[in-house]
Amino acid sequence: MTIPLTTRLLRDLEPTVAANLNRHLDVAKEWMPHEYVPWSLGRDFGDLGGQRWEADQSSLSPIARTALEVNLLTEDNLPSYHREIERVFGRDGAWGTWVHRWTAEEGRHGICIRDYLLVTRGVDPDELERARMQTMQTGFDTGDKSLLNVFAYVSFQELATRISHRNTGRYTQDPVADKLLARVAADENLHMLFYRNLVTAALEIEPNQTIRAIADEVIGFQMPGSVIPGFARKAALIAKAGIYDLRIHHDDVVRPLLRHWGVFDLKGLDAVGETAREELADFLTRLDTQASRFEQRRADSAQRLTVKA
Repeated sequence: MTIPLTTRLLRDLEPTVAANLNRHLDVAKEWMPHEYVPWSLGRDFGDLGGQRWEADQSSLSPIARTALEVNLLTEDNLPSYHREIERVFGRDGAWGTWVHRWTAEEGRHGICIRDYLLVTRGVDPDELERARMQTMQTGFDTGDKSLLNVFAYVSFQELATRISHRNTGRYTQDPVADKLLARVAADENLHMLFYRNLVTAALEIEPNQTIRAIADEVIGFQMPGSVIPGFARKAALIAKAGIYDLRIHHDDVVRPLLRHWGVFDLKGLDAVGETAREELADFLTRLDTQASRFEQRRADSAQRLTVKA
């Protein structure tokens, strides 16, 4: 009787999951979201006799506000992410323990970012709540990704999210926001390491199918925040500001993980693996070209603005 691939991987990779869970618990530092929020700046809104929100109450630039909104709304969709990961990992053993630990840690991110934005009046709270409702009602659906595809996707996604948070914090020019988002990014980095190590182990057990999954996820990658209302416009603003763009995605997310896994150095792949690797190489060439073109357009735009000034 042939054992299905997913069943076999869940069994064979459980020791790796357990070892990485223990490593994670050893290195993860406890932190309290409320310690990163400047509560003394808070005051009542209009319904409690206070002051209704106005844009000039925020010290953040419009693009900084946009980036923080996107980061927060992405974190808000955690129930959907939990559902999708639990679907493939299950609730049993080390797999289930990790799912719940990961979810608990991720939950802190939305808590502290929202509290920061509300007490500092960084964004319109009414519009933020409407966007949260719409984002969560839309939810996030992986389309029944396989176990290997989930491993690959979350590796890229966690690294991308880490960089997005870190760059957003710097862009705000607010030391409080910078410190908060650096703390969130540190969590995301540990999560990325966990998933990255699962892909490494999967490559040893099932190299061809794992390469296929990696290629599929790089080629079809979308940030989980793509369901946010107006995401395309907001992502374009964020990219124009250099917070997260195609060059960052290519150079700081995709390429480092592919190098770590030695994707282009693996020997003995069959037709499935080789075809996937060829498709991946072709896509990376196109992505690099697109990134260069975007950088040039951005530079040209900046030059035009300088001339006009």
